[in-house]
Amino acid sequence: MAEPLTIARPYAEAAFQLAVDDSQHHSAAQFAVWSQGLQALVSVVQAPGSEALIANPALSGEQIAQAVIEIAGIGVGPIQGFVQVLAANERLSVVAEIAQLFEQARGAHEGVIDARVTSAFPMNDAQVADVVTVLTQRHGRPVKVSVDVDADLIGGVSIRIGDEVTDLSVRGKLSQLAGALMH
Repeated sequence: MAEPLTIARPYAEAAFQLAVDDSQHHSAAQFAVWSQGLQALVSVVQAPGSEALIANPALSGEQIAQAVIEIAGIGVGPIQGFVQVLAANERLSVVAEIAQLFEQARGAHEGVIDARVTSAFPMNDAQVADVVTVLTQRHGRPVKVSVDVDADLIGGVSIRIGDEVTDLSVRGKLSQLAGALMH
C-alpha cells in the first residue's frame, strides 16, 4: 500500500491551488480559511468513533461527506467540494497528511520558514517569541516555530530548519567535547 503522504500529495496540491485561485479572486485571507477548514477536518477525522463513520459501507461517499462537513462546521464554498471529493475517493483517512502538506506549501508561498525547536524543558510564550525574533532576524523572513520537549537534551535547545540543525543543548555540547577529547 502507498504511504499516506504519497496518497495525500495530489490532494494537498489541489487544495493549495484552489486556495491560490480563491486568494486571487477574493483576498489573501483565503489561505487562512483553507488552513482552518483543513484543521477542522483533521479534528473530525481523528475524533473517536469517526473511523467507523468514514469506513461505513452502508453510507455513500456523499453521505459521509455531508456528515463530516456538518460536524466540522464547514460553510458553503470550495472546501465543501473538496471534502466531497475526498469522501468519494475514500481519502478522508489521509486528511492530516493533506493538511500538513498544505501548510508546507502555504509557508513556502508566503515566504515563511518552518522551524522545529526541541527544548529540554517546556517553553513559555515569551521564550518562544524570543526564538522567533532571533530566527526572523537571522533569516530575514517570517518564522513559524513548533516546540517539542525532550528531557534527554539535559538543558538548552536544538533548532531544526529544513536540513540545518543548530544544537545549543547540553547533550550536544557534551558530545562535541567527547569528540574533541577522543582526537
